[in-house]
Amino acid sequence: MLNSSHKIAQVSEGSPAELAGLKPGDIITKINNATLVDIFDYHYYSDDADITVELLHEDGTTSEVFVKKEEGEDLGVIFCNGLMDDYKSCSNKCAFCFIDQMPPGMRETLYFKDDDTRLSFLQGNYVTLTNMKMADLDRIIAYKLGPINISVHATNPELRVKLLHNRFAGDILEKIEKLYNAEIPMNAQVVACPGLNDGEELDRTIGDLLRFAPVMNSMSVVPVGVTKFRDGLFPLRTYTAEEAGKVIDQIEKWQDIAMERFGNHFVQASDEWYILAGRPLPEADRYDGFIQLENGVGMLRLLHEEVLDTLEDTKKPLFMKKRHVTIATGKLAGPFMRQLADIITEKFNKVTVDVVEIRNDFFGEEITVSGLITGQDLIAQLKDRDLGDNLLLSCTMLRSGEEVFLDDITLSEIESALQVKTRIVQSDGHDFVMAILGR
Repeated sequence: MLNSSHKIAQVSEGSPAELAGLKPGDIITKINNATLVDIFDYHYYSDDADITVELLHEDGTTSEVFVKKEEGEDLGVIFCNGLMDDYKSCSNKCAFCFIDQMPPGMRETLYFKDDDTRLSFLQGNYVTLTNMKMADLDRIIAYKLGPINISVHATNPELRVKLLHNRFAGDILEKIEKLYNAEIPMNAQVVACPGLNDGEELDRTIGDLLRFAPVMNSMSVVPVGVTKFRDGLFPLRTYTAEEAGKVIDQIEKWQDIAMERFGNHFVQASDEWYILAGRPLPEADRYDGFIQLENGVGMLRLLHEEVLDTLEDTKKPLFMKKRHVTIATGKLAGPFMRQLADIITEKFNKVTVDVVEIRNDFFGEEITVSGLITGQDLIAQLKDRDLGDNLLLSCTMLRSGEEVFLDDITLSEIESALQVKTRIVQSDGHDFVMAILGR
């Protein structure tokens, strides 16, 4: 049976595919006589110069089309299914899984646990590799794919089996070694849970993974997030300030070792640790090019540097109207946002910035990051305030590419309820400054 996931949704204008006559609705069955399983096969075989594509058309007829293209040039098609295959769901039941801590009644897609290695290459997702057999790794190696982002959590086999609640999870080092020997670039992450995979176990994990550097580019350690919806789940708690400080000390000890051996810091602590411990953020050069930004590693330091750079390049106008804006953020980043706002208003003294830390009533007060703030919490906690000319919200609060919050409240509903024009701020310092100044 032909795979409808191989159906073309869109053909880019002027692309080799359009010039060869490929159209939306066509199904690609083979390239250079090779049957395609998924998007990996498509990219591998379509990378060649001057390829032959076999098609099944919507009317049931078939054809073979010669496509003239340069080697490495994109064919120019977008498929109805981005993977050209079914998505692989997670086979683990991790002790710290955030999806298991979601309240009932939310949209169905929020409960889907993906652990599809293909999304690691395509979107940067972190995956556990428990869905992968050695033959799957051989395919990655043959196609020279990379980097692959791996959710390690622990290298102790027995502990990893316990953390992931998966009896097949203990072979992680064997799989990483196979990728290492083939020089497939990797990144790793650990979600640290008090009393489980921290302390001596974290030392063991960092030490085990450090021997794969520099093929393994980096490793991040992030603290577990705990919502109020944990009935029947593994007992977990969040870290205290003192415990966060100990984790930082532990990581910085390993950073010194890595610097001596490889010339980079290898393992990084996410920003949450420093804020929780009440310690200043590391300097920019400690982050090795901010390779782990998606895991919240160095985001605040980079934002600070970008704000300073933007202010240096932004002239103060001779005449400037008074302006009042409100920033709604998570409790974690609130103090840091106030510091940045003070830096900006020191130069632009006709601008007033209020920073409001939103308490997360939806998921529970232990959740303090901005990206998990819901529309209903924003409305409930801002409705009686003077929000000024604009309400500034981080883009991390919204679904990617949409103006919808986690609880399905829309941006327009926020504006209607609060009677204020909102501005979504991108995750960079320039946009942050421009949003405050109204430019």
